[in-house]
Amino acid sequence: MGSGQVTSTSELYDFQGKHVTVAGLGVSGVPAAKVLHARGASVTVVNDGDDARAREQAAELEALGITVRLGDGATLPESTELIVTAPGWKPDKPLFLAAAEAGVPVWGDVELAWRLRGPDAAPWLAVTGTNGKTTTVQMLASILKAAGLRTAAVGNIGVSLLDVVLGDEEYDVLAVELSSYQLHWAPSLRAHSAAVLNLAPDHLDWHGSMEAYAKDKGRIYEGNRVACVYNVADKLTEDLVREADVEEGCRAIGFTLGSPAPSQLGVVDGILVDRAFVENRQKNAQELAEVSDIDPPAPHNIANALAAAALARAFGVPAQAVRDGLKAFRPDAHRIEHVADLDGVAYVDDSKATNTHAAEASLAAYESIVWIAGGLAKGATFEELVAKSAKRLRGAVLIGADRALIRDALARHAPEVPVVDLDRTDTGAMLQAVTEARRLAQPGDTVLLAPACASMDMFTNYNQRGDAFAAAVRGLEA
Repeated sequence: MGSGQVTSTSELYDFQGKHVTVAGLGVSGVPAAKVLHARGASVTVVNDGDDARAREQAAELEALGITVRLGDGATLPESTELIVTAPGWKPDKPLFLAAAEAGVPVWGDVELAWRLRGPDAAPWLAVTGTNGKTTTVQMLASILKAAGLRTAAVGNIGVSLLDVVLGDEEYDVLAVELSSYQLHWAPSLRAHSAAVLNLAPDHLDWHGSMEAYAKDKGRIYEGNRVACVYNVADKLTEDLVREADVEEGCRAIGFTLGSPAPSQLGVVDGILVDRAFVENRQKNAQELAEVSDIDPPAPHNIANALAAAALARAFGVPAQAVRDGLKAFRPDAHRIEHVADLDGVAYVDDSKATNTHAAEASLAAYESIVWIAGGLAKGATFEELVAKSAKRLRGAVLIGADRALIRDALARHAPEVPVVDLDRTDTGAMLQAVTEARRLAQPGDTVLLAPACASMDMFTNYNQRGDAFAAAVRGLEA
């Protein structure tokens, strides 16, 4: 960890008369354009698409006096002094290459929110990682609320940071989920404390390489004041802490599913314990909660709870609030959600497992599995996932556009596992998949939807995919 003095950038930026280009309409672009316009900026919005929804949003902005250019997201408008971009726009787009050549800075919506914070704004406890971000941030918010603090789970979780920063409600602290996209475009973000939960190949089509992806994740540690929380089992996260430039006195805090060393949180005999935020951490440990307090107590979810606890403890939250917050927390739908038990077989929906790292964690939670998998691979490979999980598989049912990649990996690494390959990508395929899975399953097994792929080849999103799975299971009950 570097220990240079980090310059604060929370002072208000003066937008009056500035020529600002907003890249992209949608959930972040429209509010950003409105906020900038209200602060006196001359705003031009550029957008690649020119569909009915975009024209509707454009009309709304143009009525305020904001210029909108549809179907042209590549050209840098003349006089642009700053670009504020939607997080999903890739760094290699011509617009950004032109901006770099012209010396024009590019911010994301998170950077804009950070710059618009008032002098007495609530500090941020920030979380990123390939998997587990949303659950960890929700656990953290639950713990903070149990401590009597005014807080909210915000950011990539679906709650706009701009709305929170500019709203009337006052907070003591914010639990902030940040994606790698958002971090890429947030150069001056400085959290109170932050965690990187894990790192595995994901969104490499956007970042260009694993190295670039990891570097963007690591931005979350820059300027941390109290704690950089990392995963002891994932050396890459610890490496990012070592490389970060933090404020003097900021500590590296590890979390582990094993017994914790000093300056770590871990698990001893079914108890979550803290050896980081206690007096004489060489000899002492503080009990925080029991594994049974966590719902569900799958290994990766225990890791999420430890990371949330570490951030809360870094903020000074007492041990009792950690326990109360974890006991009160209930996960969102489609995250290792138990749907039903039929004939001694459990049916579990983890449609949120949209990449191989998430699917690996999900598969590790059960002993004997009939696996429903497939969809859009997003450039992923499945060799390591299948090799690690082969011994747990009773059978596999494959759906979706890129199922052949998983089928080939199963043939190489789990040739004895029976595979049903459903050559269809219509939404009705899920009912057939569940029916086939039931045929393969035996009492004591778990039929697990953990696709390891995105859903958009067959479904609107992973929520719809999970709903289709649950509906199919309920159809078996009828």
